[in-house]
Amino acid sequence: MHVVFVAPFFMDTTLRFVRAVANEPGVSCSLLTQEPAYKVPDDLRRALLGFAQVDNALDTRQIVLGAKALEQKHGHVSRLFGALEHIQVQLAEAREVMGLPGLPAEAARNFRDKARMKDVLGAAGLPCARHQELRSSADAWAFAQKFGYPLVLKPLAGAGSKTTFRVDDDRQLAEALLQARPGDHNPAIVEQFVVGQEYSFETVCIRGEPVWHSLTRYLPNPLDAVRNPWIQWCVLLPREIDAPAFDDIRKVGFATVRALGQTTGLTHMEWFRRPDGSVAVSEIAARPPGAQICSLMGYANDVDFYQAWAHLMVREQWPALRRSYAVGAAFFRAQGRGRIKAVHGIEKAQRELGKLVVESKLPRAGASPSSSYEGDGFAIVRHPDTRVVESALKRLVELVRVQVG
Repeated sequence: MHVVFVAPFFMDTTLRFVRAVANEPGVSCSLLTQEPAYKVPDDLRRALLGFAQVDNALDTRQIVLGAKALEQKHGHVSRLFGALEHIQVQLAEAREVMGLPGLPAEAARNFRDKARMKDVLGAAGLPCARHQELRSSADAWAFAQKFGYPLVLKPLAGAGSKTTFRVDDDRQLAEALLQARPGDHNPAIVEQFVVGQEYSFETVCIRGEPVWHSLTRYLPNPLDAVRNPWIQWCVLLPREIDAPAFDDIRKVGFATVRALGQTTGLTHMEWFRRPDGSVAVSEIAARPPGAQICSLMGYANDVDFYQAWAHLMVREQWPALRRSYAVGAAFFRAQGRGRIKAVHGIEKAQRELGKLVVESKLPRAGASPSSSYEGDGFAIVRHPDTRVVESALKRLVELVRVQVG
């Protein structure tokens, strides 16, 4: 089976997915990208059947041309997919041009366009915040006047809380609109701010039916981390995801992927538990989650989750998994300007918590600090008791400090 993996950029996590597909038994993997061939790591280059570079791997037409060139050189293409959220619509359009199986373009647009997504969910009776697509600043002011503050303003096709603004008053709305500049060629979305604890909900579907799920809790909510650069963010995957306390979000989560038209794949949904106990969907993407959540799900279930995802996308099969652990990731975040000078507290953290750490990546001295709330490094901890993992995460962010100078 000849599979074409589209990876516009070479990020570490993306390359883990590519390696998994290249290592899938009975699969020959070709890589389509806009990166030059010399940037492909040596081990991955040896595992690939083919390589094609295009000027813009975010463009449907160029994806089709690149995939057809690989097909002509290496044989019939059976699957075409990628892990990046920004290309899911283009991949779906390219598959339809080439007559390949996978998520249809209309469904891909349901997941990618945040306003359209909430229209579909609202029509299906699923809980989400009131919202409006913005084509001008006047639209935002009218929404604020009708529903009041606080609000959230973000790109129509955003990801990872980037360029997302919480707006509490007229002054903040004016400032957010100056940065977002909504218009016909740059649409945005405004919605009511949902108060509550934020979680993620991951679903594996095969031919439209949910067959597995997971969830994580954010500590604190991502938007709080975006607004407060001093916060070192954490993600917690509790062991007890099948507890009755999550029955409501399982029902909503499974209904959400069905309503949006998911076929086979992994989805990443963000949702809130409101103070009154009710749930509300924030948004959902038809791709694997970031923030080390795939690694967390792998450690929780003692499985190579990247390989399981590759098998799902290629074979439409999913293994029977048993969750044995709670797992969490603490993200180490530099503060201030300049370059990373030192990382403090690692030795003490190792003495206290080293036996719980299953994976880590320390911030690199001399590097420029990341602008992301995921920071400049991380540590993943694991234990059968969720309370032990939560305590370890809190202790890690107390101990570890990334110095900039």
